[in-house]
Amino acid sequence: MNTQVLGINIQAILPETLLIIAALVVMMTDLFRGTTDQAGHDDPIARTLPWLALAGVAATIVSAVWVWQQPSAALFQTAAISDNFAFGARLVILTATALTILLSVSYVPQFTTQIGEFYTLLLLCAAGMMAMSSATDLIVIFLALEIFSLGLYILTGINRESPRSMEASMKYFLLGAFASAFFVYGAALLYGAGGSTNLSAIAKTLASGAGDTTLLLPGMALLFVGFGFKVGLVPFHMWTPDVYQGAPTPVSAFMSAGTKMAAFAAFIRVLIVALPSQQEAWAWPLAVLAVLTMTLGNLTALRQTSMKRMLAYSSIAHAGYILVGLVPGTVAGASAALFYLFTYAFMNIGAFAVLIALEKVRDGDVDQRQLAGLGGRAPALALMMTIFMLSLSGIPPLAGFFGKFFAFKAAVDGGWMWLVAIAMVNSAISAYYYLRVTVTMYFDQPEADATDTLPASRMSLNWGLGIAAAAVVVIGLYPSVWANLLSGLGL
Repeated sequence: MNTQVLGINIQAILPETLLIIAALVVMMTDLFRGTTDQAGHDDPIARTLPWLALAGVAATIVSAVWVWQQPSAALFQTAAISDNFAFGARLVILTATALTILLSVSYVPQFTTQIGEFYTLLLLCAAGMMAMSSATDLIVIFLALEIFSLGLYILTGINRESPRSMEASMKYFLLGAFASAFFVYGAALLYGAGGSTNLSAIAKTLASGAGDTTLLLPGMALLFVGFGFKVGLVPFHMWTPDVYQGAPTPVSAFMSAGTKMAAFAAFIRVLIVALPSQQEAWAWPLAVLAVLTMTLGNLTALRQTSMKRMLAYSSIAHAGYILVGLVPGTVAGASAALFYLFTYAFMNIGAFAVLIALEKVRDGDVDQRQLAGLGGRAPALALMMTIFMLSLSGIPPLAGFFGKFFAFKAAVDGGWMWLVAIAMVNSAISAYYYLRVTVTMYFDQPEADATDTLPASRMSLNWGLGIAAAAVVVIGLYPSVWANLLSGLGL
Protein backbone atom coordinates (compact mmCIF):
# COMPACT_ATOMS: atom_id res chain seq x y z
CA MET A 1 0.00 0.00 0.00
CA ASN A 2 1.57 3.27 -1.17
CA THR A 3 0.12 6.56 0.02
CA GLN A 4 0.84 9.29 -2.53
CA VAL A 5 0.48 12.97 -1.61
CA LEU A 6 1.61 15.46 -4.26
CA GLY A 7 3.58 12.66 -5.86
CA ILE A 8 5.43 11.86 -2.62
CA ASN A 9 5.23 8.41 -1.07
CA ILE A 10 4.33 9.39 2.50
CA GLN A 11 4.55 5.79 3.69
CA ALA A 12 8.22 5.47 2.75
CA ILE A 13 9.27 8.66 4.55
CA LEU A 14 7.15 7.97 7.64
CA PRO A 15 10.15 7.40 9.98
CA GLU A 16 11.78 10.73 9.10
CA THR A 17 8.39 12.47 9.30
CA LEU A 18 7.68 11.13 12.78
CA LEU A 19 11.11 12.14 14.01
CA ILE A 20 10.64 15.70 12.73
CA ILE A 21 7.19 15.84 14.35
CA ALA A 22 8.73 14.64 17.63
CA ALA A 23 11.35 17.40 17.38
CA LEU A 24 8.62 20.00 16.86
CA VAL A 25 6.62 18.64 19.81
CA VAL A 26 9.68 18.89 22.07
CA MET A 27 10.37 22.43 20.86
CA MET A 28 6.77 23.59 21.37
CA THR A 29 6.53 21.94 24.79
CA ASP A 30 9.72 23.70 25.84
CA LEU A 31 8.00 27.06 25.27
CA PHE A 32 5.84 26.40 28.34
CA ARG A 33 8.77 25.57 30.58
CA GLY A 34 9.16 27.70 33.68
CA THR A 35 12.33 29.28 35.02
CA THR A 36 12.18 28.18 38.65
CA ASP A 37 15.66 26.73 38.40
CA GLN A 38 18.65 27.85 36.36
CA ALA A 39 18.80 24.54 34.52
CA GLY A 40 15.19 23.47 34.94
CA HIS A 41 15.79 20.86 37.64
CA ASP A 42 12.56 21.76 39.46
CA ASP A 43 10.41 22.28 36.40
CA PRO A 44 8.18 19.27 35.57
CA ILE A 45 8.01 20.26 31.90
CA ALA A 46 11.81 20.31 31.66
CA ARG A 47 11.91 16.82 33.13
CA THR A 48 9.46 15.52 30.51
CA LEU A 49 11.39 16.80 27.48
CA PRO A 50 13.89 13.90 27.19
CA TRP A 51 11.08 11.38 27.63
CA LEU A 52 9.05 13.06 24.88
CA ALA A 53 12.11 12.81 22.65
CA LEU A 54 12.60 9.16 23.59
CA ALA A 55 8.93 8.41 22.88
CA GLY A 56 9.37 9.98 19.45
CA VAL A 57 12.38 7.77 18.76
CA ALA A 58 10.45 4.68 19.90
CA ALA A 59 7.55 5.54 17.57
CA THR A 60 10.03 6.09 14.75
CA ILE A 61 11.61 2.67 15.32
CA VAL A 62 8.18 1.03 15.13
CA SER A 63 7.39 2.90 11.91
CA ALA A 64 10.78 1.99 10.43
CA VAL A 65 10.11 -1.70 11.07
CA TRP A 66 6.66 -1.38 9.47
CA VAL A 67 8.07 0.41 6.40
CA TRP A 68 10.78 -2.27 6.12
CA GLN A 69 8.09 -4.94 5.76
CA GLN A 70 6.64 -3.11 2.75
CA PRO A 71 8.12 -3.33 -0.77
CA SER A 72 11.05 -1.01 -1.51
CA ALA A 73 9.88 2.37 -2.77
CA ALA A 74 11.58 5.23 -4.61
CA LEU A 75 11.08 8.76 -3.31
CA PHE A 76 11.14 12.18 -4.93
CA GLN A 77 11.63 10.93 -8.49
CA THR A 78 14.28 8.36 -7.46
CA ALA A 79 16.25 10.93 -5.42
CA ALA A 80 15.97 8.61 -2.41
CA ILE A 81 14.88 5.06 -1.72
CA SER A 82 13.35 3.19 1.19
CA ASP A 83 15.02 -0.21 0.90
CA ASN A 84 16.51 -2.83 3.18
CA PHE A 85 19.84 -1.04 3.45
CA ALA A 86 18.10 2.19 4.44
CA PHE A 87 16.24 0.28 7.16
CA GLY A 88 19.49 -1.08 8.57
CA ALA A 89 21.03 2.38 8.63
CA ARG A 90 17.90 3.84 10.21
CA LEU A 91 18.06 1.20 12.93
CA VAL A 92 21.66 2.07 13.79
CA ILE A 93 20.96 5.82 13.84
CA LEU A 94 17.82 5.46 15.97
CA THR A 95 19.65 3.14 18.37
CA ALA A 96 22.40 5.73 18.78
CA THR A 97 19.80 8.47 19.28
CA ALA A 98 17.86 6.54 21.94
CA LEU A 99 21.02 5.70 23.89
CA THR A 100 22.20 9.31 23.67
CA ILE A 101 18.91 10.55 25.13
CA LEU A 102 19.23 8.15 28.07
CA LEU A 103 22.76 9.40 28.67
CA SER A 104 21.66 13.04 28.52
CA VAL A 105 18.71 13.11 30.95
CA SER A 106 20.73 14.05 34.02
CA TYR A 107 23.80 15.37 32.18
CA VAL A 108 22.42 18.18 30.01
CA PRO A 109 20.82 20.27 32.81
CA GLN A 110 24.24 20.62 34.43
CA PHE A 111 25.63 22.93 31.76
CA THR A 112 22.74 24.55 29.87
CA THR A 113 19.23 25.89 30.31
CA GLN A 114 18.53 25.14 26.64
CA ILE A 115 17.22 21.67 27.34
CA GLY A 116 14.48 21.80 24.72
CA GLU A 117 16.87 23.06 22.07
CA PHE A 118 19.28 20.22 22.85
CA TYR A 119 16.73 17.45 22.26
CA THR A 120 15.15 19.23 19.29
CA LEU A 121 18.51 19.51 17.55
CA LEU A 122 19.37 15.92 18.44
CA LEU A 123 16.19 14.62 16.79
CA LEU A 124 16.62 16.84 13.73
CA CYS A 125 20.21 15.63 13.36
CA ALA A 126 18.97 12.04 13.49
CA ALA A 127 16.35 12.83 10.82
CA GLY A 128 19.06 14.30 8.59
CA MET A 129 21.24 11.24 9.10
CA MET A 130 18.37 8.94 8.18
CA ALA A 131 17.66 10.99 5.06
CA MET A 132 21.30 10.76 4.04
CA SER A 133 21.30 6.99 4.42
CA SER A 134 18.31 6.76 2.05
CA ALA A 135 19.60 9.24 -0.54
CA THR A 136 20.37 8.07 -4.08
CA ASP A 137 21.06 11.50 -5.52
CA LEU A 138 24.13 13.66 -4.93
CA ILE A 139 22.02 16.75 -4.26
CA VAL A 140 19.92 14.99 -1.62
CA ILE A 141 23.07 13.55 -0.03
CA PHE A 142 24.50 17.05 0.28
CA LEU A 143 21.28 18.55 1.67
CA ALA A 144 20.96 15.79 4.28
CA LEU A 145 24.65 16.15 5.12
CA GLU A 146 24.21 19.85 5.83
CA ILE A 147 21.03 19.32 7.85
CA PHE A 148 22.67 17.11 10.44
CA SER A 149 26.04 18.88 10.26
CA LEU A 150 24.56 22.27 11.17
CA GLY A 151 22.80 20.70 14.14
CA LEU A 152 25.98 19.03 15.32
CA TYR A 153 27.95 22.28 15.09
CA ILE A 154 25.47 23.85 17.52
CA LEU A 155 25.31 20.82 19.82
CA THR A 156 29.10 20.72 20.03
CA GLY A 157 29.18 24.29 21.37
CA ILE A 158 25.96 24.24 23.38
CA ASN A 159 27.94 24.38 26.63
CA ARG A 160 28.60 28.11 26.42
CA GLU A 161 30.37 28.19 29.78
CA SER A 162 33.13 25.91 28.48
CA PRO A 163 35.83 27.57 26.32
CA ARG A 164 36.86 24.10 25.15
CA SER A 165 33.33 23.39 23.90
CA MET A 166 33.12 26.70 22.04
CA GLU A 167 36.54 26.13 20.48
CA ALA A 168 35.55 22.62 19.39
CA SER A 169 32.37 23.96 17.79
CA MET A 170 34.28 26.60 15.83
CA LYS A 171 36.89 24.09 14.64
CA TYR A 172 34.20 21.63 13.63
CA PHE A 173 32.26 24.31 11.76
CA LEU A 174 35.23 25.71 9.84
CA LEU A 175 36.68 22.35 8.85
CA GLY A 176 33.19 20.98 8.13
CA ALA A 177 32.43 23.87 5.79
CA PHE A 178 35.76 23.28 4.07
CA ALA A 179 34.94 19.58 3.60
CA SER A 180 31.46 20.44 2.30
CA ALA A 181 33.05 22.61 -0.36
CA PHE A 182 35.15 19.65 -1.49
CA PHE A 183 32.03 17.48 -1.61
CA VAL A 184 30.05 19.99 -3.69
CA TYR A 185 32.91 20.46 -6.14
CA GLY A 186 33.31 16.69 -6.44
CA ALA A 187 29.57 16.26 -6.99
CA ALA A 188 29.69 18.89 -9.74
CA LEU A 189 32.54 17.10 -11.50
CA LEU A 190 30.79 13.75 -11.15
CA TYR A 191 27.68 15.34 -12.65
CA GLY A 192 29.80 16.48 -15.56
CA ALA A 193 31.22 12.99 -15.96
CA GLY A 194 27.94 11.09 -15.67
CA GLY A 195 25.43 13.61 -16.94
CA SER A 196 23.21 13.27 -13.85
CA THR A 197 23.21 13.62 -10.09
CA ASN A 198 21.24 10.37 -9.71
CA LEU A 199 23.53 7.52 -8.66
CA SER A 200 21.91 4.85 -10.86
CA ALA A 201 21.94 7.15 -13.89
CA ILE A 202 25.62 7.90 -13.33
CA ALA A 203 26.35 4.17 -13.17
CA LYS A 204 24.56 3.52 -16.48
CA THR A 205 26.39 6.34 -18.24
CA LEU A 206 29.81 5.25 -17.00
CA ALA A 207 29.15 1.57 -17.75
CA SER A 208 28.24 2.44 -21.35
CA GLY A 209 31.47 4.36 -21.82
CA ALA A 210 29.63 7.58 -22.63
CA GLY A 211 30.87 9.53 -19.61
CA ASP A 212 33.59 12.18 -19.54
CA THR A 213 36.53 10.36 -17.97
CA THR A 214 38.60 13.54 -17.62
CA LEU A 215 36.19 14.77 -14.94
CA LEU A 216 35.56 11.40 -13.31
CA LEU A 217 38.75 10.83 -11.33
CA PRO A 218 38.99 14.38 -9.90
CA GLY A 219 35.30 14.20 -9.00
CA MET A 220 35.77 10.88 -7.22
CA ALA A 221 38.79 12.22 -5.34
CA LEU A 222 36.97 15.32 -4.09
CA LEU A 223 33.92 13.29 -3.05
CA PHE A 224 36.19 10.96 -1.09
CA VAL A 225 37.64 13.98 0.74
CA GLY A 226 34.14 15.07 1.78
CA PHE A 227 33.14 11.62 2.97
CA GLY A 228 36.55 11.06 4.55
CA PHE A 229 36.09 14.11 6.75
CA LYS A 230 32.74 12.93 8.09
CA VAL A 231 33.85 9.39 8.90
CA GLY A 232 37.27 10.46 10.20
CA LEU A 233 39.61 8.93 7.64
CA VAL A 234 43.29 9.90 7.69
CA PRO A 235 44.38 12.53 6.64
CA PHE A 236 40.97 14.20 7.04
CA HIS A 237 40.69 13.35 10.74
CA MET A 238 42.25 16.45 12.32
CA TRP A 239 38.98 17.66 13.83
CA THR A 240 38.08 14.41 15.58
CA PRO A 241 40.11 14.44 18.84
CA ASP A 242 39.55 18.13 19.62
CA VAL A 243 35.82 17.98 18.87
CA TYR A 244 35.26 14.74 20.81
CA GLN A 245 37.12 16.16 23.81
CA GLY A 246 35.48 19.58 23.73
CA ALA A 247 31.89 18.60 22.97
CA PRO A 248 29.50 17.55 25.75
CA THR A 249 30.09 13.84 26.22
CA PRO A 250 26.61 12.70 25.05
CA VAL A 251 27.16 14.68 21.84
CA SER A 252 30.57 13.03 21.36
CA ALA A 253 28.92 9.64 21.81
CA PHE A 254 26.20 10.49 19.29
CA MET A 255 28.69 11.75 16.72
CA SER A 256 30.87 8.67 17.07
CA ALA A 257 28.04 6.37 15.96
CA GLY A 258 25.39 8.40 14.14
CA THR A 259 27.65 10.48 11.92
CA LYS A 260 29.69 7.45 10.92
CA MET A 261 26.56 5.50 9.99
CA ALA A 262 25.06 8.26 7.86
CA ALA A 263 28.29 9.11 6.07
CA PHE A 264 29.27 5.50 5.46
CA ALA A 265 25.75 4.70 4.18
CA ALA A 266 25.98 7.45 1.56
CA PHE A 267 29.59 6.55 0.79
CA ILE A 268 28.62 2.92 0.23
CA ARG A 269 25.81 3.90 -2.14
CA VAL A 270 28.16 6.10 -4.16
CA LEU A 271 30.76 3.31 -4.41
CA ILE A 272 28.48 0.36 -5.12
CA VAL A 273 25.53 2.00 -6.88
CA ALA A 274 27.16 4.84 -8.85
CA LEU A 275 30.74 3.69 -9.36
CA PRO A 276 30.83 -0.13 -9.58
CA SER A 277 32.40 0.05 -13.05
CA GLN A 278 35.25 2.12 -11.57
CA GLN A 279 36.07 -0.30 -8.77
CA GLU A 280 39.59 -0.87 -10.05
CA ALA A 281 40.18 2.89 -9.96
CA TRP A 282 38.97 3.52 -6.41
CA ALA A 283 39.86 0.24 -4.66
CA TRP A 284 43.58 0.91 -4.26
CA PRO A 285 43.19 4.49 -3.00
CA LEU A 286 40.65 3.25 -0.45
CA ALA A 287 43.02 0.46 0.60
CA VAL A 288 45.79 2.99 1.18
CA LEU A 289 43.41 5.21 3.16
CA ALA A 290 42.36 2.19 5.24
CA VAL A 291 45.98 1.36 6.11
CA LEU A 292 46.80 4.97 7.01
CA THR A 293 43.61 5.35 9.04
CA MET A 294 44.02 2.15 11.05
CA THR A 295 47.71 2.64 11.70
CA LEU A 296 47.75 6.32 12.60
CA GLY A 297 44.59 6.02 14.67
CA ASN A 298 45.95 3.17 16.76
CA LEU A 299 49.49 4.50 17.16
CA THR A 300 48.22 7.90 18.27
CA ALA A 301 45.69 6.35 20.67
CA LEU A 302 48.57 4.58 22.42
CA ARG A 303 49.90 7.93 23.66
CA GLN A 304 46.63 9.36 24.98
CA THR A 305 45.86 9.79 28.66
CA SER A 306 42.51 11.55 28.14
CA MET A 307 39.80 8.93 27.72
CA LYS A 308 37.80 11.06 25.29
CA ARG A 309 40.82 11.64 23.06
CA MET A 310 41.68 7.95 23.24
CA LEU A 311 38.17 7.04 22.09
CA ALA A 312 38.42 9.68 19.36
CA TYR A 313 41.57 8.16 17.89
CA SER A 314 40.05 4.73 18.42
CA SER A 315 37.05 5.79 16.31
CA ILE A 316 39.45 6.80 13.55
CA ALA A 317 40.98 3.32 13.61
CA HIS A 318 37.54 1.70 13.49
CA ALA A 319 36.71 3.73 10.38
CA GLY A 320 39.75 2.09 8.82
CA TYR A 321 38.51 -1.38 9.75
CA ILE A 322 35.14 -0.66 8.15
CA LEU A 323 36.88 0.60 5.02
CA VAL A 324 38.74 -2.72 4.76
CA GLY A 325 35.44 -4.51 4.12
CA LEU A 326 34.37 -1.94 1.52
CA VAL A 327 37.50 -2.09 -0.64
CA PRO A 328 36.32 -5.12 -2.71
CA GLY A 329 33.14 -3.22 -3.62
CA THR A 330 30.78 -6.10 -2.85
CA VAL A 331 27.32 -6.24 -1.31
CA ALA A 332 28.76 -8.54 1.37
CA GLY A 333 31.15 -5.75 2.33
CA ALA A 334 28.27 -3.29 2.58
CA SER A 335 26.33 -5.67 4.85
CA ALA A 336 29.46 -6.21 6.96
CA ALA A 337 29.86 -2.45 7.36
CA LEU A 338 26.25 -2.20 8.49
CA PHE A 339 26.76 -4.93 11.10
CA TYR A 340 30.02 -3.33 12.25
CA LEU A 341 28.36 0.05 12.76
CA PHE A 342 25.44 -1.56 14.60
CA THR A 343 27.77 -3.20 17.12
CA TYR A 344 29.99 -0.13 17.27
CA ALA A 345 27.05 2.03 18.34
CA PHE A 346 26.50 -0.06 21.47
CA MET A 347 30.10 -0.54 22.53
CA ASN A 348 31.33 2.99 21.84
CA ILE A 349 28.32 4.83 23.25
CA GLY A 350 28.53 2.49 26.24
CA ALA A 351 32.14 3.51 26.82
CA PHE A 352 31.18 7.18 26.68
CA ALA A 353 28.36 6.45 29.15
CA VAL A 354 30.91 5.21 31.67
CA LEU A 355 32.83 8.46 31.22
CA ILE A 356 29.62 10.39 31.87
CA ALA A 357 29.12 8.47 35.12
CA LEU A 358 32.59 9.54 36.26
CA GLU A 359 32.47 13.01 34.71
CA LYS A 360 29.41 13.96 36.71
CA VAL A 361 31.46 13.45 39.85
CA ARG A 362 34.81 14.64 38.56
CA ASP A 363 33.35 17.65 36.68
CA GLY A 364 35.53 17.45 33.60
CA ASP A 365 37.28 15.21 31.14
CA VAL A 366 38.24 11.80 32.49
CA ASP A 367 41.92 10.92 32.65
CA GLN A 368 42.90 7.26 32.60
CA ARG A 369 44.54 7.65 36.00
CA GLN A 370 41.13 8.54 37.45
CA LEU A 371 39.97 5.01 36.60
CA ALA A 372 42.50 3.49 38.99
CA GLY A 373 40.81 1.28 41.55
CA LEU A 374 37.39 1.62 39.93
CA GLY A 375 36.94 -2.15 40.17
CA GLY A 376 36.76 -1.84 43.95
CA ARG A 377 34.89 1.47 44.20
CA ALA A 378 32.25 0.80 41.52
CA PRO A 379 32.47 -2.86 40.44
CA ALA A 380 29.39 -2.78 38.19
CA LEU A 381 30.70 0.26 36.34
CA ALA A 382 34.14 -1.30 35.97
CA LEU A 383 32.61 -4.54 34.67
CA MET A 384 30.64 -2.73 31.98
CA MET A 385 33.68 -0.67 30.96
CA THR A 386 35.64 -3.92 30.69
CA ILE A 387 32.96 -5.38 28.39
CA PHE A 388 33.11 -2.31 26.15
CA MET A 389 36.91 -2.24 26.03
CA LEU A 390 37.18 -5.96 25.24
CA SER A 391 34.55 -5.63 22.52
CA LEU A 392 36.24 -2.60 20.97
CA SER A 393 39.50 -4.53 20.86
CA GLY A 394 37.76 -7.38 19.02
CA ILE A 395 38.05 -10.14 21.61
CA PRO A 396 35.53 -13.02 21.24
CA PRO A 397 32.81 -13.81 22.00
CA LEU A 398 31.74 -10.15 22.21
CA ALA A 399 30.04 -8.22 19.42
CA GLY A 400 33.13 -6.29 18.34
CA PHE A 401 34.91 -9.49 17.32
CA PHE A 402 32.19 -10.46 14.87
CA GLY A 403 32.01 -6.94 13.49
CA LYS A 404 35.66 -7.20 12.50
CA PHE A 405 35.25 -10.82 11.41
CA PHE A 406 32.56 -10.04 8.82
CA ALA A 407 34.42 -6.97 7.53
CA PHE A 408 37.70 -8.87 7.19
CA LYS A 409 35.95 -11.87 5.62
CA ALA A 410 34.48 -9.63 2.91
CA ALA A 411 37.99 -8.37 2.15
CA VAL A 412 39.49 -11.89 2.08
CA ASP A 413 36.74 -13.11 -0.25
CA GLY A 414 37.57 -10.18 -2.52
CA GLY A 415 41.25 -11.11 -2.69
CA TRP A 416 42.62 -8.46 -0.32
CA MET A 417 44.42 -10.79 2.08
CA TRP A 418 47.39 -8.44 2.59
CA LEU A 419 45.03 -5.68 3.71
CA VAL A 420 43.39 -7.99 6.24
CA ALA A 421 46.83 -8.96 7.56
CA ILE A 422 47.62 -5.30 8.23
CA ALA A 423 44.21 -4.87 9.85
CA MET A 424 44.87 -7.81 12.18
CA VAL A 425 48.22 -6.33 13.23
CA ASN A 426 46.45 -3.07 13.98
CA SER A 427 43.83 -4.92 16.02
CA ALA A 428 46.64 -6.39 18.11
CA ILE A 429 48.08 -2.91 18.64
CA SER A 430 44.70 -1.56 19.71
CA ALA A 431 44.34 -4.32 22.29
CA TYR A 432 47.17 -2.71 24.26
CA TYR A 433 45.45 0.60 24.94
CA TYR A 434 42.03 -0.99 25.46
CA LEU A 435 43.34 -3.57 27.92
CA ARG A 436 45.42 -0.88 29.64
CA VAL A 437 42.14 0.69 30.74
CA THR A 438 40.99 -2.62 32.25
CA VAL A 439 44.31 -3.16 34.02
CA THR A 440 44.14 0.36 35.44
CA MET A 441 40.64 -0.22 36.83
CA TYR A 442 41.45 -3.49 38.59
CA PHE A 443 45.15 -3.45 39.45
CA ASP A 444 46.24 0.18 39.92
CA GLN A 445 45.84 1.97 43.22
CA PRO A 446 43.24 4.76 43.25
CA GLU A 447 44.12 8.37 43.89
CA ALA A 448 44.04 9.49 47.49
CA ASP A 449 40.89 11.61 47.01
CA ALA A 450 39.05 9.15 44.75
CA THR A 451 35.74 8.48 46.46
CA ASP A 452 33.34 8.71 43.55
CA THR A 453 30.86 5.95 42.90
CA LEU A 454 27.98 5.56 40.52
CA PRO A 455 24.94 7.31 42.08
CA ALA A 456 21.93 5.03 42.25
CA SER A 457 19.51 7.89 41.51
CA ARG A 458 20.50 8.32 37.83
CA MET A 459 18.32 5.56 36.52
CA SER A 460 18.34 6.76 32.90
CA LEU A 461 22.13 6.53 32.72
CA ASN A 462 22.05 3.13 34.39
CA TRP A 463 19.49 1.95 31.83
CA GLY A 464 21.64 3.22 28.98
CA LEU A 465 24.69 1.44 30.36
CA GLY A 466 22.79 -1.78 30.96
CA ILE A 467 21.22 -1.85 27.50
CA ALA A 468 24.53 -1.17 25.78
CA ALA A 469 26.42 -3.82 27.78
CA ALA A 470 23.68 -6.42 27.32
CA ALA A 471 23.55 -5.78 23.57
CA VAL A 472 27.31 -6.21 23.22
CA VAL A 473 27.13 -9.58 24.99
CA VAL A 474 23.94 -10.87 23.32
CA ILE A 475 25.04 -9.94 19.80
CA GLY A 476 28.34 -11.70 20.45
CA LEU A 477 26.67 -14.85 21.78
CA TYR A 478 24.24 -15.12 18.85
CA PRO A 479 26.13 -13.74 15.85
CA SER A 480 24.43 -16.05 13.34
CA VAL A 481 21.05 -14.48 14.09
CA TRP A 482 22.34 -11.02 13.27
CA ALA A 483 24.38 -12.28 10.31
CA ASN A 484 21.29 -13.88 8.77
CA LEU A 485 19.31 -10.69 9.33
CA LEU A 486 22.00 -8.52 7.78
CA SER A 487 22.35 -10.79 4.76
CA GLY A 488 18.94 -9.52 3.74
CA LEU A 489 19.82 -5.86 4.27
CA GLY A 490 22.31 -5.47 1.46
CA LEU A 491 21.98 -3.01 -1.37
